[in-house]
Amino acid sequence: MAREQLPVTPALITWAREHAGYGLAEAEAKFKNIAVWERGEGAPTYAQLEEMADTFKVPVAVFFFPVKPDVPRPEETFRTLPEVVLTTLEPRIKLLLRKAKVLQLNLSELNGGRNPAPRLITRDLRFPINVASERMAAAVRDYLGVTLDEQTAWPSTEIALERWRAAFARAGVFVFKDQFRSERFAGFCLTDDEFPIIYVNNTAAKARQIFTLFHELAHLLFHTSGVDFRREEEVPPWRNDAARIEMLCNRLAGTLLVPDDALIVQLGGRDITFDVAHELARHFHVSTLVIYRKLLDRRLIDTAAYRAAHARAEAEREGGGGGNFYNNQMAYLGRAYIEMALKAYHQHRIDETQLADYLLVKPRNIGPLEERFLKAAAA
Repeated sequence: MAREQLPVTPALITWAREHAGYGLAEAEAKFKNIAVWERGEGAPTYAQLEEMADTFKVPVAVFFFPVKPDVPRPEETFRTLPEVVLTTLEPRIKLLLRKAKVLQLNLSELNGGRNPAPRLITRDLRFPINVASERMAAAVRDYLGVTLDEQTAWPSTEIALERWRAAFARAGVFVFKDQFRSERFAGFCLTDDEFPIIYVNNTAAKARQIFTLFHELAHLLFHTSGVDFRREEEVPPWRNDAARIEMLCNRLAGTLLVPDDALIVQLGGRDITFDVAHELARHFHVSTLVIYRKLLDRRLIDTAAYRAAHARAEAEREGGGGGNFYNNQMAYLGRAYIEMALKAYHQHRIDETQLADYLLVKPRNIGPLEERFLKAAAA
């Protein structure tokens, strides 16, 4: 009996292969019939589709799209970045960019093309490029509905990260995470009229991830896709609007998370030591380096003290990676997105295979993932 042909789109197999950087001969070493599939003269089994999805780093659902996804080249996505940065993007970052675009498409599909948030911060807030960081920070904090007292009352930086992530989702900005496997980048964002998203390096310390959220949110508020460099010295000395926006992104994050007046009150006239800076960082749920940067900007420390703190912070930087697969998936995708996909499944709007594609897992992993997700939500 002839095997039933899966209704894949042949051109999408070619697109996925080429977008992943595989030549046809190279791909044939792993999938001997791929040339036949790309011509539409045959089709892979579902198991082969799963293997191709894993190899080319795309969801299985992509192969059933009627046309190729609108995944721009890095040059188009990060159009405000200088050429010197674009030419040095690691393959892993380019891969995550494609993955982020697929998640952005998933959000649109799950919600009928309309953001489920009652308000969209990138639509409601507009700022000129010469805006004062204090004014921008006040407007953003007010929109997110999180007071400074609430922020400092959160019991841990890990909880602070999740609370900020939830606040972003309520404002229409979804946050995803992954292991970047790169020392250069802390995160990036993809602007969109309906589904702006932020992608965060999960191997960075939680406090660093919080700073990245606001750095990337600033990019989105200026309607530019951008990146957040993990180390300050990585940022090139740009001399155009890109430089101004990059400076504003950092200033917004620092000003919103650690207002100057509140910092001085908490400092209380004490001598500035690393232990004192660490205490202040825990209070505001930011990195110690953010505190030192604020102190440097207020000329309460000199450049030598800041550089020494920078070196120590790098030496003590939190590592990441490993852990339980299901916990990682929940951290990467986020509560809001997983809940959205599960709701669509239980309302019979998508089937199990589609749910697995949305959750970036195999169908057999859905049950354990949902069980852990429900337990975490009830905790």
